[in-house]
Amino acid sequence: MYICVICCAIIVRGQPRGGPPPERQINLSNIRAGAMARRAAQGQPDTKDTPDEPWAFQAREFLRKKLIGKEVCFTVEIKTALGREYGIVYLGRDTTGENIADSLVNEGLATVRREGIRGNNPDQARLCDLEDQSKASKKGLWSEGGGTHTIRDVKYTIENPRNYIDSLHQKPINAIIEHVRDGSVVRALLLPDHYLVTVMLSGVKCPTFKREADGTESTEAFAAEAKFFTESRLLQRDVQIILESCPNQIILGSILHPNGNITELLLKEGFARCVDWSMAVYTQGAEKLRAGERSAKERKVRIWKDYVAPTANLDLKDRQFVAKVMQVVNADAMVVKLNSGELKTIHLSSIRPPRIEGEKNKDKDKRFRPLYDIPYMFEAREFLRKKLIGKKVNVTVDYIRAATGPGESTPAFSERTCATVTIGGINIAEALISKGLATIIRYRQDDDQRSSHYDELLAAEARAIKNGKGLHSKKEVPIHRVADISGETQKAKQFLPFLQRAGRSEAVVEYVFSGSRLKLYMPKETCLITFLLAGIECPRSSRNMPGGVQVAEPFSDEAMLFTKELVLQREVEVEVESMDKAGNFIGWLHIEGGNLSVALVENALSKVHFTAERSAYYKTLTSAEDACRERKEKIWANYEEKPVEEVVYVTEEKERAANYRAVYVTEICDTLHFYSQDVETGAQLENLMETMRAEIAAQPPVEGSYAPRRGDICLATFADGEWYRARVEKVESPSRVHVFYIDYGNREVVSSTRLAAMPPAFGTRTLPAQATEHAFAYIQVPQDEDVRADVVDCIVRDIQNTQCLMNVEYSGATCPHVTIQFGDTKDDVGLNLVKEGLVMVDVRKEKHLQKIVSEETGGGGLNIWRYGDFRADDAVEFGYRR
Repeated sequence: MYICVICCAIIVRGQPRGGPPPERQINLSNIRAGAMARRAAQGQPDTKDTPDEPWAFQAREFLRKKLIGKEVCFTVEIKTALGREYGIVYLGRDTTGENIADSLVNEGLATVRREGIRGNNPDQARLCDLEDQSKASKKGLWSEGGGTHTIRDVKYTIENPRNYIDSLHQKPINAIIEHVRDGSVVRALLLPDHYLVTVMLSGVKCPTFKREADGTESTEAFAAEAKFFTESRLLQRDVQIILESCPNQIILGSILHPNGNITELLLKEGFARCVDWSMAVYTQGAEKLRAGERSAKERKVRIWKDYVAPTANLDLKDRQFVAKVMQVVNADAMVVKLNSGELKTIHLSSIRPPRIEGEKNKDKDKRFRPLYDIPYMFEAREFLRKKLIGKKVNVTVDYIRAATGPGESTPAFSERTCATVTIGGINIAEALISKGLATIIRYRQDDDQRSSHYDELLAAEARAIKNGKGLHSKKEVPIHRVADISGETQKAKQFLPFLQRAGRSEAVVEYVFSGSRLKLYMPKETCLITFLLAGIECPRSSRNMPGGVQVAEPFSDEAMLFTKELVLQREVEVEVESMDKAGNFIGWLHIEGGNLSVALVENALSKVHFTAERSAYYKTLTSAEDACRERKEKIWANYEEKPVEEVVYVTEEKERAANYRAVYVTEICDTLHFYSQDVETGAQLENLMETMRAEIAAQPPVEGSYAPRRGDICLATFADGEWYRARVEKVESPSRVHVFYIDYGNREVVSSTRLAAMPPAFGTRTLPAQATEHAFAYIQVPQDEDVRADVVDCIVRDIQNTQCLMNVEYSGATCPHVTIQFGDTKDDVGLNLVKEGLVMVDVRKEKHLQKIVSEETGGGGLNIWRYGDFRADDAVEFGYRR
């Protein structure tokens, strides 16, 4: 039988059958023990606190240690009109066991009621003899000591319970469970200080007994069973308690018993549910509580008897799968590609992305806000993009949020699949929250649609708040000033020269409108542009036109999907060549060494446009197109080759244009390319340099304060100790930064301490870079390194740091090819090199250029010709190469 001891009364219960068994209180006949302390009843001013009577606590402890959890046998001798029962209690299953009243009197912990003693009652006579013996032995009540104990209620005797709880440092304390209010709230007596505390079990909540406004009591389902479950295991048992926290004067703790942890048992048996607000302080590990609750849910026991899992209607393959991330839609959503090729939008479970304070109460039909206008939204999106885009991830669906219609203050939402996404064992939602780039959705306790790793998310948010990360930082919110110049013709015209001079520029593909039309974010220029792929003609997608909807051309969707999968939200490089009348930039896009225009043509999703003839990629594009046309793939499926007609082309001979201008040669490279400055703008450069150096002398930059990045235009100190404008080409380490001096054409490896940020007043928008790269026209550079070094030495001696006359003859792959004359004699520098036998002539096919290359002194026996004609039979002049 289950037993509880109250002074000289014992509460017994039978074995449970289908629910908590009824209680029965047996008062021990013919004896009396001291009464325990009692607090005055609330709301009754006439009542007062009563202290423990002498030896009352010792008597209770004697009976508790002897009887709790043991089977007893009892006989009822008297039953009063009020229903109180008096009798004899024996330890064991029959009356041959130890008489509890005799033991209590023998220890001097109770007195015998001698009034009304019957001489012929052997039980009363025996009690009197035992009392006389304890008196003679001076035991208990008959000893000279006081035998009193002071029990103090923490709530009333300690001014700040939180400080008291913190002082215990979450160490286990010996205690006795004095009362069980419900399955998860108990009263405990802490030993040896005899503090009485009300403890709520951390992390869980059991069904309770509620008192209504009219004074009646309502009982939640399984409340009585939960209370009995806790009572039968803990009431008046010796336990250890870890007092874990004290929020709002509520003491939270865990009760440890040799037979198990009652918190975890309650969850496992379906008597309790996890609560988020107190689970974080549970010292034994929140995962154990979730595991216990999960076990009860799966078995559908007690409070979970009607439980239906959020993903119960999903197959295993739909609940857990591997997918490739194609696009990061928002800070909490992404588009993934399944193995079947299907695209699916996934939302991160229990995550709330950054938003503007008070935005949820505003009109939901307001203007759309770009992500860089919302504090930390851009950082959150970038974190996910860099971490996930193009990668394989593991997806575990936690729940599916049903579609909702629009409300008074909430918009409509379509059905959303919410899941936990991991990559390399890292929970992306947890990583996002730990950086302060998102917050957690708080749920009602009965809302089971949440992340399967909700506790880890709570812990991550607590760390972010403690460390002041991201949204929880007290610093100023980062501001992103991004100019959207898509379709802004005037703004685009201003940016065009800068992007053309920059060569290859870094960009991020923000959106794909079609196979060849994209929206790019330029991080260095902090602008958004519309970009059209050069050199190709891609099938057009359907779009709204003034006369109606334009029907999509065949394979337009396939081209758009191909481009999306290859470049969407990837980091790319672009070469801007021109701009159309609508303000869209046109050029080449490169990703991981590949050219997107070429890739579309190679996959038979685009045709070569005639404008590609002027580009360096024309041969590659036409070769790829020819191969697809022969295979009749995709857009070439219905292609029929037209019969070839003999056409006689009549071309007018073009005259060579000679327009020499004065330049100053500043640098000559080992490849025989050279850099020059226009003499006309020399004065502007000198004025800019003087002003810049004067300003730097007045306000010197802090050494080492500038962190160089590839592509930056900055200031650099040359060997002469002066500051010059430079471009960062490569950063190996802080001590090895490769720079190119944009006004002179020379390169140098310097330490970052010799660099400084470029003041806007002296940037390339004020004065463009003055050093322009050129190559010698009509000349073949010798392949032999020694010979080429001789040529370079000769040119350096003749024209470096001198004023010459230069004429552009034709375009090259990387720079214009020119002829150059000495400033005084007007002799052609390249022609002198040919005559001296230092270089060979590059034969041009253009008729208007052939007159100037009619002289070649091969065979004159000078320099490279001293051993005769050294050219191989397979040289390019003979029409082929091995």
